[in-house]
Amino acid sequence: MSDFYCEEVFSGKTPVEKMLETENVLAYHHTRPFWPVHIVVVPKRHVASVLEVESDLLIEIFDVIKEVAARVFEEYGAARVLTNLGEYQDSKHLHFHINSGDPN
Repeated sequence: MSDFYCEEVFSGKTPVEKMLETENVLAYHHTRPFWPVHIVVVPKRHVASVLEVESDLLIEIFDVIKEVAARVFEEYGAARVLTNLGEYQDSKHLHFHINSGDPN
C-alpha cells in the first residue's frame, strides 16, 4: 500500500512548505492542491486511519487542526476539515485536509 507521507514527506524526498509543526504532527501546504487553499495535517508516525488513532495523538492532531482552520477562516472567511477512509483514502496514512474555496 502506498504511504505518501512516510515514503515522500517524512523522508525528505518531496519537500513541503510547512505551516505548523508540533512534536508529533505536521501541517503543510498540499503539494498538488485541489482547492485554492489546501493544507494537510498529518501525524509524524504511521497511523493507518482515523479508526486506529490513539486518543492522545488525536487530541494533538485536533489542536493543530483547530489552529490551522482558525487561520484559514480568519483569512478567507470559511474553512472545511476533511478526512477519508477506505477507497477514498489515497494514502493509507491518517491525514486531514483543511481547505477553502471551490475545487480547482
